[in-house]
Amino acid sequence: MENFPQRKLLSALSHGAIFFSSTIISIGIPIAILLINNDPVVKENAKESLNFHINLYIYGIIFGLLTVVGIGIVLLIGLWVVSIIMPIVAIINVLNQPNVPYRYPLIFRFVS
Repeated sequence: MENFPQRKLLSALSHGAIFFSSTIISIGIPIAILLINNDPVVKENAKESLNFHINLYIYGIIFGLLTVVGIGIVLLIGLWVVSIIMPIVAIINVLNQPNVPYRYPLIFRFVS
């Protein structure tokens, strides 16, 4: 039997980890959940959260380098907005549909 409150909490925590810190803590929480929990839906949410965080870091580096050209500041602001809105959407989805892992659109999936 599945434990829906625990599934909801851990899935939401995986996606919401970015709000705790933009450093290693935001990646450490989904990694810990991935390694400790056996629930397949929670594991998929943790992997997706890790992929989203990795994508944000990569885009941040690229957009930071583009600040030399002049368009990087606008792209960094857009990235910041996306880094706030998309985890909120993910949290709402995992709370409303605890049996379905959330998939972020338009990201590269490094952790599978």
